[in-house]
Amino acid sequence: MARAIIMVLDSFGIGAAPDAAAFGDEGADTFGHIAAACQAGEADKPGLRRGPLALPNLERLGLFAAAGRGGSVLRPQAIWGSAMEISHGKDTPSGHWEIAGVPVLFDWGYFPQTIPAFPAELIRQIVDEADLPGILGDKHASGTEIIRELGEASIATGKPIFYTSSDSVLQIAAHEERFGLDRLFALCAIARRHLDPLNIGRVIARPFIGESAESFTRTANRRDYSVPPPQPTLLERAVASGRSVHAIGKIADIFAHRGISQSLKGDGNMALFDRMLEALDGAKDGDLIFANFIDFDMIYGHRRNVVGYAAALEAFDARLPELEQRMRRGDLAIATADHGCDPTFAGTDHTREVVPVLAFGPDVEPKPIGRRESFADIGESVAAHLGLSPGEHGRSFL
Repeated sequence: MARAIIMVLDSFGIGAAPDAAAFGDEGADTFGHIAAACQAGEADKPGLRRGPLALPNLERLGLFAAAGRGGSVLRPQAIWGSAMEISHGKDTPSGHWEIAGVPVLFDWGYFPQTIPAFPAELIRQIVDEADLPGILGDKHASGTEIIRELGEASIATGKPIFYTSSDSVLQIAAHEERFGLDRLFALCAIARRHLDPLNIGRVIARPFIGESAESFTRTANRRDYSVPPPQPTLLERAVASGRSVHAIGKIADIFAHRGISQSLKGDGNMALFDRMLEALDGAKDGDLIFANFIDFDMIYGHRRNVVGYAAALEAFDARLPELEQRMRRGDLAIATADHGCDPTFAGTDHTREVVPVLAFGPDVEPKPIGRRESFADIGESVAAHLGLSPGEHGRSFL
């Protein structure tokens, strides 16, 4: 028995899903549009990157073949293909839960594109219980933009900033030092309780620092308050079987800390890669390492930063040999994504896309697996690899 690693390149879709039109995302292609921009010289930035998108390791593992983009590698050195999502949304919890074998087959609650966006009674309940002087925001917004717009007023008045997006989410931003990090976390826990009847998927604490609109920066102390998955996930099944699950980044928050043995955090993709390698070094046979690389989505996808996204992909790609060198005989690693976030697309929201499935390891026999009908096939493949009993959804491609 050996170990398994799931790496979620958050938002790295490889083309519009068959049902993308129903989500307003027809034509979205995170990978394809980034590659096209690089090829056209539109993603060159001195000191950061230049030229065509260079992902030699992901290409070797079958990324270009999975995306139908050809490339120079005729025979990928991995199990390669793609997967569609059957969950009803294109949000982070749905994508991750489905990867872990539990699709979201119900509809989340959402907030309307109005100002105010939140029900007055909901805000009154949260304000009263948390003893707040009121709130700011109360609308759909980009996190960085609304902090720039209202951060100074939040510091001056003591009022936190409430905002949402097309996801099923309430985000609360407040100054980490002036408002207080523990106070922000307590506020989010209160909000979580009041949002349960509305079936809202997540409350996210968004602390920031700085003294003016020009200097405000969100910190690494983000915390997600998610509803728990509706069924036992791969993570819970692993722990119930006596294995350890090592959560990297925001994985523990996404799964409401269920089925988690150890949670390791890091500020940015490279720090998270370091923590993943650290977990791998200490993992025992039968353990699962589940990592989320958030920068692709949070910093580059949502902010429609093509150049930054391309550079981040190249930086991630360059570190894959480190992972491969640390893997033991029998280990399995899978690189995938939870949704798209095409930085060339309209708006700032996630895009409904298929995702890559690249499975590799010292003993993995390369083969194409086509387009899988559910992300759950990833979780079931890991379950089969670890000798766990199968779940209700998905089928192994091993």
